[in-house]
Amino acid sequence: MAAAIDISSAGDWAQIAHAAAQLAIEIPADELLLMRAPSGQSFRPNGPPAGVSARLGAVLIMLYPDGADLRLPLTIRSQLLPSHQGEVSLPGGRTDPEDTGPAATALRECDEEIGIAPASLQVWGVLPAVYIVPSNFQVTPVVAFSPVLPVWRANPAEVSAVITVSLRELLDPATVVVERWTLRDTLFDVPFFAVAGQKVWGATALILSEFVGRVRAVISARGSGAQTQ
Repeated sequence: MAAAIDISSAGDWAQIAHAAAQLAIEIPADELLLMRAPSGQSFRPNGPPAGVSARLGAVLIMLYPDGADLRLPLTIRSQLLPSHQGEVSLPGGRTDPEDTGPAATALRECDEEIGIAPASLQVWGVLPAVYIVPSNFQVTPVVAFSPVLPVWRANPAEVSAVITVSLRELLDPATVVVERWTLRDTLFDVPFFAVAGQKVWGATALILSEFVGRVRAVISARGSGAQTQ
């Protein structure tokens, strides 16, 4: 577990996160923040139904050093948006025709939403795509790094606020809470990261837990002396 490893600097975290972003492993379902039925059945469709073409998009896990930690920004969606107002998301959005791939989409969207220039970031890797049923989006998470503390310039048309969370907090089991919600007239046990008074759930929680699982694997391999790549 992360608590057993002395990670005392942002440089150590950066090495771990860089390795995690390139790690080709499958994270067990019980380590992921998946919504479940009260019976325990999880819901994670791998793609759209037969004959349906998903819309493509990408989101950015943008890591940066802050003291002895690595942090990442999350956005609170503007009340001016047509859907999911007030929910917490990673910077990102739909793929434009001119985008050359998921990294281009994620970097462009991050710039548009919170004003971080793509040229200031180093792309470290991509995670498995996540299919989001209600919106029919296939979203690819991209991991990138800013070597300096960024300055946010939130676009009020898309973002009402920016909050941040450290990898250390995401690795802390106490940050994960499960509540029973009724969504679309159906009961679900919904896991979320409790961050800055917000509930980070749904696809965003799933993506973050996928990355956290890889970080844990790298930390565990470091502790045992095993290779992580």
